[in-house]
Amino acid sequence: MHASDASAAVRPHVLLVEDDPQIAGLLARYLENHGFRCSAAADSSRMDTTLRTEPVDLILLDLGLPDEDGLMALRRLDRRVPVIIVTGRGESVDRVVGLELGADDYVTKPFEFRELLARVRSVLRRTQRSEPAPASAPLLRFDGLALDVSARAIVDREGRAVTLTGTEFELLNALVERPGQVLTRDQLMNHLHGRDAGPFDRAIDVHIGRLRRKLERDPAKPQLIQSLRGMGYRLAATVTSS
Repeated sequence: MHASDASAAVRPHVLLVEDDPQIAGLLARYLENHGFRCSAAADSSRMDTTLRTEPVDLILLDLGLPDEDGLMALRRLDRRVPVIIVTGRGESVDRVVGLELGADDYVTKPFEFRELLARVRSVLRRTQRSEPAPASAPLLRFDGLALDVSARAIVDREGRAVTLTGTEFELLNALVERPGQVLTRDQLMNHLHGRDAGPFDRAIDVHIGRLRRKLERDPAKPQLIQSLRGMGYRLAATVTSS
């Protein structure tokens, strides 16, 4: 294998689902100049074809697709592939619905390429660690749940695996690392995005809501992940390792 081939082989593969060829072309060139490999799909049908034929590390999904509403396409995507919504729809309700359906982040048009690049890198850091945790890392147990940090996996009280998005895992891990401590929305946003955190802190509430539906004994009356009005969230459980 030539050196250039080896270099390309390790480039994260980003799928651009965008029906505007000019935007798709400019964005693809920008991301490729910053170390990514890009494929483009002008509609959800071609997106499906790409996902069936080759591995994808991240999807940039426009909501205004010609053959299917982007939110409907998002609903059926594999949750193991992170998604950033990139769209001209700036309404808060679209952001909330997109995050509720499993998107990891949301960027509205027009956007700065540098901001989108930072978001892409941030999501990939959360979902694909370049250096996995040691295999000997202990299981963290709390409230009948077992969190395997090295495998980035959690098992529920009946011994069943719970599927978490990369964002949900990172939020949960931040809370588990500081049991009983209140973490503000700003702290959680900074944990997810670092200096690239944006102003849309409602995203934290949406992701916490998804975590509660997956992990709480009674999601309607959450006791494990508690909210403190005007302050933030905390894990109300004792964490042990084994």
